[in-house]
Amino acid sequence: MAKRVLDVGNCVPDHAAIRTMLERNFRAEVVQADGPGDALAALRKQPFDLVLVNRKLDQDYSDGLDVIKHIKADAKLSAVPCMLITNYADQQQAAVAAGADYGFGKKNSTRTKLRRASRDS
Repeated sequence: MAKRVLDVGNCVPDHAAIRTMLERNFRAEVVQADGPGDALAALRKQPFDLVLVNRKLDQDYSDGLDVIKHIKADAKLSAVPCMLITNYADQQQAAVAAGADYGFGKKNSTRTKLRRASRDS
């Protein structure tokens, strides 16, 4: 069974790049959500193996860390692994402090680095 990934808050070109990379390298099914409302609705409707959240949501430039906090605060969703997509180490640390796994930035979203990150977390 293919792994399911929820991609939250990325613009169309970034979502396409992330989806293509995950489909090709990990054979994952990738579903897009624009913001916290549809992300939480998707998570409550179907199981996901991973949630990727953009640091700043494309829809309204709100903080992606808030999406992670909402997921981790929900007893039914808190076990779902989340990662913040950002190149900023301080933002990654804040996401980890909120319960996320250490994520990755778009600048380093190569297959090798992502495999290493998924193995180390």
